This record gives sequence, structure tokens and C-alpha cells, in this order.
Amino acid sequence: MSDTRKKRMSMLDSLASAGAQNGTPAMSGNRALRSARDAVDSHRVWELDPEMVDDLRTRDRLDPTDVIDLRDAIEANGQAVPILVRRHPEKPGRYLLVYGRRRLEAVRGSDKVEKVRALIATLDERDAMTAQISENMARRDLSYIEKALFAQELIETGFGNQSRVAEVLTVSKSSVSMALSVAEIIGRDLALAIGPAHGIGRPRWEALARAIEASGADRTALADLAEDVHTAAQVAMTRGEDPGDDVSAAAFEAVMKRVAPAPAPRRKPAAAPSRQRLEIGGRKAGSLKRTARGVDLQLEDQGFADWLEAEAQSVIEELHARWTARAKD
Repeated sequence: MSDTRKKRMSMLDSLASAGAQNGTPAMSGNRALRSARDAVDSHRVWELDPEMVDDLRTRDRLDPTDVIDLRDAIEANGQAVPILVRRHPEKPGRYLLVYGRRRLEAVRGSDKVEKVRALIATLDERDAMTAQISENMARRDLSYIEKALFAQELIETGFGNQSRVAEVLTVSKSSVSMALSVAEIIGRDLALAIGPAHGIGRPRWEALARAIEASGADRTALADLAEDVHTAAQVAMTRGEDPGDDVSAAAFEAVMKRVAPAPAPRRKPAAAPSRQRLEIGGRKAGSLKRTARGVDLQLEDQGFADWLEAEAQSVIEELHARWTARAKD
């Protein structure tokens, strides 16, 4: 088995590790899954010896605890959903796993269940890979960065060009192109250190990529920062404290805070002009305030206000004359 195929299979395993214990998606809405369904021999569910099914993928990402839980569920309730296999092209009587790895491992580890329920499909390697990718994508709601890394992995391992990857992932080619750019700038090590961050969507990841590119930040140091967030969460759990809903989202925010430019200081609003107190004989007679439109004059004595209103023309002329004379002096 080639290194690139092992790498691709390992990536698929990491994406498929989550899911309901007995659940798997309906095959109705996806073309690749419909093709796999149509290739099933007689649509019959076979009972196979699990040791006759070869799983050629690496196993370093398999979560033993997760499989144990599934094994217990199958022993208690039976295997509700069959796995999908295809005939081995070189070894008659043996099969290659297309998808359903956790169910296969659960049956293999059981002392009570001897056979694994399976559908047998006639698929070549490329069709089997396409069906497996589609099943994994349907079974788990991948976060944006998981999809970006997945698209990058498929391109790098020769699965197909951007158009082919877009078709399998059921997104537009432009979306794949942008996702590849984000994955390239952020880097796999930093992305894995942060984690899936399901609450962080495309705009925020794109903003992080731009900030990293603009700042020239050391991605290794950023990965260390993200891992520190995860470590702190683990320590909190050991103390019985709540680390929060999504530690990977917290790791993302810590990295973003490190590389994002400091916000420009907010300008203090200009202080509102105060009113000038006016007095006559030591007692308040009113107030005056300069406004954008002129002068606001308020008088306490309404009788005086009535007189000023009536004499406004002559008063303003007198005041203006005094101002003019003072200006000349």
C-alpha cells in the first residue's frame, strides 16, 4: 500500500472518528453514496467473519474507548447498521472495508458477537474512496478548518484537482480554493493545535490567516499558545472545574488575540460645552450656551424676557456697535 494512500486513509479515519454509536447517515442525498448503494450485490445483508475483512488503513488515530462503548451497544442491541465492503481484487474470499470501521472493530473486540453484518458492493478503488469520503462527510458536521485540511489532504495525495474535490465535498470550487489558501497560511500543525473549533466559521479563519500573513507571526509559537489553552483546560477538568463548552474555540481566540492588530484607541467624545451662568445683582438671571447654530440664551425673569423679545432689534444693534467699537480699539 502506498504511503500517500495510507496518509489519505489516516486522514479519513480522523474525520470519521465521531458519530452516533449505532448510527450512520441515510444514503439518499449524495450521489457517491447512491452509487455505492446501487453497486451492492442484491441489496442483501451478509453475515461475514470479521477477520475476512481487511482494513488497510493505519490505526494510530482510533479511540479505543469509543470502540468499547460501541461494542457494548452492539452486544446489547445488535448491529443495527451494516458496514460496507468490496471484494478484494487480489485475494478471493476476502473483502476490503469501504466504511464502517468502528463497527468492524467493535465486533472484532466482542466475545459475544461473532459475525459482522455487511453489504458487499462492486466498486473499484476510486469509487470506494469517493463513497467513503461522502459517508464520512455526511456522518459528521465538520468544522470549517477540518474541511479545509481535508481538501488540502485530498489534493496533496492525488485524489483529484480542485473541481473533483469540490464535487466530493459538495461545495463550490471557489470555496475549495479559498479553503486551501487558509490551510496553507495557517499550517497544519497550528490548525491541529487549535482543534476543530466548531463555533468558528469561515470569516474568522480567513481573518486569522490574514493576520498571520500580515504580522509574520511564528506559527510554532502560536501552536504552543494553543496547546497551552488545551493543557489549562485539562488541568481544570482534573480539579473538577468546567473548562468551557469548546476549548478549541478558546484556543482559536487566544491565537487570534496574539496576532490581531491592536485596536486603534477610541477618541474621547468632545466635552459638551457648559452653560454660562448670568447674574444680576449677585442673583442668577439666566444662562447662556454657545451652540453649533449660535447662542442659546435663557432668562429666569419672564417679564424681562418679554421686554428683550420686544426690544431685540435695538438691543442687538447697540451690542453690535459696542463690539465694533471695541474691535477698532
